[in-house]
Amino acid sequence: MTRTVLLAGDSTVASCPAFEAPMSGWGAQLGAYVGGPVRNFAKGGATTASHRAEGLWAALVREIAPGDLVVLQFGHNDQKDPAIPYQDNLRAFVEEARGAGALPVLCTPVQRRRFDGERLTPTHGDYPDQVRALAAAEGVPLIDLTAATTELYERLGPEGSKALFTHFPPGTHLLYPDGVADDTHFCFRGADAVAIIVAERLKEIQ
Repeated sequence: MTRTVLLAGDSTVASCPAFEAPMSGWGAQLGAYVGGPVRNFAKGGATTASHRAEGLWAALVREIAPGDLVVLQFGHNDQKDPAIPYQDNLRAFVEEARGAGALPVLCTPVQRRRFDGERLTPTHGDYPDQVRALAAAEGVPLIDLTAATTELYERLGPEGSKALFTHFPPGTHLLYPDGVADDTHFCFRGADAVAIIVAERLKEIQ
C-alpha cells in the first residue's frame, strides 16, 4: 500500500508561488524523495490557529485515508503571538489525525540562519521543546528539524549556508532585481536538503 504524506505547516514547508522562485518550502520538494504522493496544505504565514480557522486543517483531514502520514511543522509564526495555545493546538491535530486513521508525525521548526561567529543562534525560544515534550507524552514520532538544520547550517558555516537560502546580490536575479537576503526561507537547494532529512526519517518511521 502506498501511503500519502499530508503536510501542515507554514512557509518553510509550503509550496511558493512561481514569482518567488527559487524560494521554496521543503514540503514542495518532498515528493521526489519519499517515493509516493505528497499533499501539501502548508501556507505562508500560517500558525496552528490560522491553519484551522482558514479551513486548511479540515481540508487536509478530508483527504486522509487510513495509514496515511500527517506531518506537522509549525512555530515560526506561532511564536509571534504568545496567546496562541501552540502545544494544545498541536495536540488536537495529533488526536484528529489519529481519529481519521493517519499516523501523525511532529517536526520541530527548522532553524533560521542566524550566526554568532561559527555557531547558530536559536531563535524559536521554547517552541522546539514544546514539540519534543508533546511527542514524548503522546507517543508521536518526532523529526527534530531544529537540531538537524542547526547541524546542517553549522557544517556549511556562515558563508556556505547562504546557498541554502534565498540570497541574491542586486542585479543577479531577474525576479529579485534589487537583491534579497532572506535567512528564513529556503531556495530550491535548501528545500531539497531539508526534504531529504525528512524523507529519511519518514522511512525509519514507516
